[in-house]
Amino acid sequence: MHDVEIIDDPAAAAVSLDPVRTRLLAALAEPGSATTLATRLGLPRQKVNYHLKVLEQHGLVELVEERRRGNFTERVLRARSASFVISPAALAAVEPDPTRSPDRVSAAWLIALAARLVRDVGALVTGARRTGTQVATWAVDGEVRFASAADRAAFARELEGAVTDLVRRYHSPDADGARTHRLVVAVHPHVPTT
Repeated sequence: MHDVEIIDDPAAAAVSLDPVRTRLLAALAEPGSATTLATRLGLPRQKVNYHLKVLEQHGLVELVEERRRGNFTERVLRARSASFVISPAALAAVEPDPTRSPDRVSAAWLIALAARLVRDVGALVTGARRTGTQVATWAVDGEVRFASAADRAAFARELEGAVTDLVRRYHSPDADGARTHRLVVAVHPHVPTT
């Protein structure tokens, strides 16, 4: 089971958003059959079985084992991942594009950058799983409390200067065999979790 699965297929994204299927995916962090899931979730077994088949058809759950129970075979399934993220690529025709919202201090631009980040890293992870390789990534996450809007603006200017200086020092456009990396630095108000 993966830690996170990126859903980039529109049909799989639609399937995963059904409330019953979402509950089943969460319950299938531990392997289960239609019978055990029906009991645990308080749903009719036939309904659970139907939704499990749809999830399996779209690659969101996988068969763990088959057990012979009297005159029928019980199928035990589990979710392919502990969590799922729907890539903006699943909605390619309407996915946010940073080039359409070039105002670097707008929330729309930040959302477009975040969407591109999910799409790109999701594609990299999917490709790396196919080839059995790892993706070279790095991130930093933190919080800062600004005393004023002026301090926030000054911080943004200094951060931009520091990042620009680092890029200038380490960027090697002519290096043979070098791979380009995308850099995203963002600041947004903290959203408390409840």
